[in-house]
Amino acid sequence: MTTDRYNARDAEPRWQKIWKDRGIFRTRNDDPRPKFFVMEMFPYPSGRIHIGHGRNYVMGDVLARTKRMQGFNVLHPMGWDAFGLPAENAAIERGIHPKAWTYENIASMKEQLQLLGLSLDWNREIATCDPSYYVEQQRIFLDFFDKDLAYRKESEVNWDPIDNTVLANEQVIDGRGWRSGAVVERRKLSQWFFRITDFAQDLLDALDTLDRWPDRVRLMQRNWIGRSEGLEVLFELSKAHHREKIPAGTAAVKVYTTRPDTLFGASFLALSPDHPLTTALAAKDEALAAFVVACKKGGTTAEAIETQEKMGYDTGLKVVHPLDASRTVPVYVANFVLMDYGTGAIFGCPAHDQRDLDFARKYGLTVTPVVLPEGADPAAFTVADIAYDGEGTLFNSQFLDGMAVDAAKEAVARQLERFRIGDEPQGKRQVNFRLRDWGISRQRYWGCPIPIIHCETCGPVGVPRDQLPVTLPDDVTFDMPGNPLDRAKAWRNVPCPKCGAPAKRETDTMDTFVDSSWYFLRYASDDASKPLDKDAVRHWLPVDQYIGGIEHAILHLLYSRFFTRALNACGRVDIKEPFAGLFTQGMIVHETYKDKAGRWLFPEEVKLLGTGKAVKIETGEDVVVGPPEKMSKSKRNVVAPEVVADTYGVDCARWFMLADTPPERDSEWTQSGIEGAWRFVQRVWRLVHEGIALGAPADAPRPDSFGADATALRRASHALVATVAEDVERLRFNVAVAHVHEFANAFGQAIAGVRAGEVAPDMAFALREAAEMLVRTVAPMTPHLAEECWAALGHEGLVAEAAWPKVDPALLVQNTITLPIQINGRKRDDIIVPREATSAEIEAAVLALETVQRALDGRPPKRIIVVPQRIVNVVA
Repeated sequence: MTTDRYNARDAEPRWQKIWKDRGIFRTRNDDPRPKFFVMEMFPYPSGRIHIGHGRNYVMGDVLARTKRMQGFNVLHPMGWDAFGLPAENAAIERGIHPKAWTYENIASMKEQLQLLGLSLDWNREIATCDPSYYVEQQRIFLDFFDKDLAYRKESEVNWDPIDNTVLANEQVIDGRGWRSGAVVERRKLSQWFFRITDFAQDLLDALDTLDRWPDRVRLMQRNWIGRSEGLEVLFELSKAHHREKIPAGTAAVKVYTTRPDTLFGASFLALSPDHPLTTALAAKDEALAAFVVACKKGGTTAEAIETQEKMGYDTGLKVVHPLDASRTVPVYVANFVLMDYGTGAIFGCPAHDQRDLDFARKYGLTVTPVVLPEGADPAAFTVADIAYDGEGTLFNSQFLDGMAVDAAKEAVARQLERFRIGDEPQGKRQVNFRLRDWGISRQRYWGCPIPIIHCETCGPVGVPRDQLPVTLPDDVTFDMPGNPLDRAKAWRNVPCPKCGAPAKRETDTMDTFVDSSWYFLRYASDDASKPLDKDAVRHWLPVDQYIGGIEHAILHLLYSRFFTRALNACGRVDIKEPFAGLFTQGMIVHETYKDKAGRWLFPEEVKLLGTGKAVKIETGEDVVVGPPEKMSKSKRNVVAPEVVADTYGVDCARWFMLADTPPERDSEWTQSGIEGAWRFVQRVWRLVHEGIALGAPADAPRPDSFGADATALRRASHALVATVAEDVERLRFNVAVAHVHEFANAFGQAIAGVRAGEVAPDMAFALREAAEMLVRTVAPMTPHLAEECWAALGHEGLVAEAAWPKVDPALLVQNTITLPIQINGRKRDDIIVPREATSAEIEAAVLALETVQRALDGRPPKRIIVVPQRIVNVVA
């Protein structure tokens, strides 16, 4: 074995094979050591991976390896989020079955991930498309169904009239289907839902307990849940206006508002196109019916509806103002009012809401300001094109005039609670949430089948549990639009489990977010026959550290939090919160390259010339260098793990990903950066071997005493271990790398100081100890290099199974401190003194400083104030 250069190409596959053959990363549930569960968000098997995918896995791996060395039983699993639309698209485009496409990708990506030297327990590998996984998901669905946490109702969806399929919101581009280009319609379909709203308040309150989550993620979830306190107000329909239009039994329209203080500024009431009153009116009004149809063009999201052009239809009806019976306001149907938020009806106060103002200006409605900004003249204040949504006092509001906003809200609530329309109070305090129940139905083939059978007599019936799993039929085709399961008659047509009559299976499959909402619970079980083992979950959960992208801050994490609560309500698990710690890592970005024809080029096709210039290697032609962007296959600014492993070694890539920037920020992959990592890996290799050559043998006794130089090196070695352990615990990987660099400098200086002469026993011991500590400290970050160095140090075992180095607390104590010196209130110097120095000794040392003597100019100081361990003030 040469000591001149570390050969990654030889070492890395060799050590990976040893780890695999010995099964050292396999986790056992009966291990008596304290548990630590670290996992990264599992990938979708879309094809080959690039080095940008590896950053979060490497971060989790460093933490997992460190915790193992520190004596924990670590669970570090991996799986595949394997259902989803891309597999179906591949079936259409390439004539390959989704299952074959998915499993081919899994095999390819697994091989690439293994190149990174990750300490994963592959024995717990899962794929959500495997019946052994989704059989439990179907049991969970039935548990939810039995508890009324899963239910079916009609709901609006994005419908592509050419492809005859439902589209996710992300597949609606500028109001058109992403594949067909057809104008998307909003259509009502019977859909399956989970009652996530039953847990809205608990999901919100528990955010305060997640103190190891990023603040911005908690804020995003808080806003998504969207708790609001408001008032339900009944607006009585005016019988003086088109009495004949008012449907029988309809006396009033219920409105939910968070701003009852602005009621005197109301100029219209607007109904959703799906409001029951709208439906009743449209049955007798062809123009309104046509308007409702027009409203159903475009996406179904709140964002899509909010940004589209505001349209309204005047029904001719009016409602009596709830606080002033002498006033009425017109009733419109408006395309921006959502039926599934509040009551499906709003009152418009244009002066203080921009959407309402735009609507009022379009239809010539009155704009009456009722909240006066501080210092504004009530006689002159008006609203033109920008609504005023700030604080102030009420005016133009009768009995509310002069009140602050909060006081006015309370006054309106008390006033309306006193009156009734029919059997209901005219005003009722209400808490609402922005959060809606989770629609899980997808009209797609490649997903988990929903285990329900529809019977005309019995309704929806759960598939008997002894008949699970309901597996997907393999003999389907993708040559026609729509869901292939609708055409799989032999699979679809079955007898009703209750009455035996002819019935049909549910052909919707589950949203893939369902698959990822409990996979962490599946990892806990080491027994495949118990996919959801309550005892195993109790042992391993919550996940101690979860790592993944900020793009999953809301839906995946919120759905996972709901799932654990729903499973808890069903008695399946004891926990409610799945993830104790969450870290959202930044992305790896890379420059983009284009040739003269505008074609994207891979980095390996380009030669960089410096100063932002580059040429195409094959032809020598100039290349357009673009700014760093997220690594993307479409723009070819990706680096394959195989290329890195073959050229520099995986440990160099790991080191670079950890070292370059704080882990929560984006990191740019550069040639100079990876070359710098390669040089440092080689430096560690040389330092260790020089430490071996100059240091004491492994079995040398510890000297009775150490000189100043040996003590300094030992202090640096023990400080390295302590600081890196703390840095990794806090996921400050770039800081840990910086500390290793600092230590390498100190180690190198110590080696240089003894190279020329004979090594004293105390320094020989310190050099050997430094090499041992360096290897074990970098082992989680550069595990292959560390194993090679560990073997060179003469150890028979693996450093991956070695203990984290023990630190001597005495060596972490600094014997000196640095105190700043202030003269007449301004800092002039610093002084290093023994930590235990007395005030008199510090005063004498300060007076001896040339800086102080020059300031005193031969005069005695008026006063010297020594603040112990902090500062010295000299008053001249």
